[in-house]
Amino acid sequence: MLAPTKSPGSSEPGLLAKDQPAPGIAGTTLDGQAFDLASLRGRPVIVNFWGPSCVPCRDEFPLFLDRLRQHADDGLAVVGVLMYDAPAPALDFIHQYGATWPTVDDPTGVFRAAYRVAARPQSYFVDRDGILRSIQVGQLTEAEFERQYALIAGGSMATDAAGASTGQGGLPSPSIEIPPPR
Repeated sequence: MLAPTKSPGSSEPGLLAKDQPAPGIAGTTLDGQAFDLASLRGRPVIVNFWGPSCVPCRDEFPLFLDRLRQHADDGLAVVGVLMYDAPAPALDFIHQYGATWPTVDDPTGVFRAAYRVAARPQSYFVDRDGILRSIQVGQLTEAEFERQYALIAGGSMATDAAGASTGQGGLPSPSIEIPPPR
């Protein structure tokens, strides 16, 4: 059974906002193992909504493999959430690339709705405390990966005088902020 789980510190499941607890994900992985996002607390986590029929998803897969190796000492974890595609082709693709991270199928869209996914690929950068720090809609580049990874790996987020997050050179970072429903 798939169900979004209540985020720690949240009175309702499925609320999504930057700097708030990420919605929980609990279910069974494509290889039949029980999975709960809460089990990764204490590690920086990237939740990636993808599917093998999505060309940009396929193109960014090697980046995840490389960054998992590069940031292994930090405990980086990637969690895949399969959307719109059948599990069999996804498993074939995962095995072809030698990916080791868990992927949970989302056939009914409960996780997609909880995370307010707009398109594939879409990645959520969650810090060691389970707090959502950044959202990437579309394929990640190496530079965007590293910029957003710095937000969850234990580094501090830079802010300008008005309190807005800033990217390199003090310019506003191209991240999405989604307020919770009122």
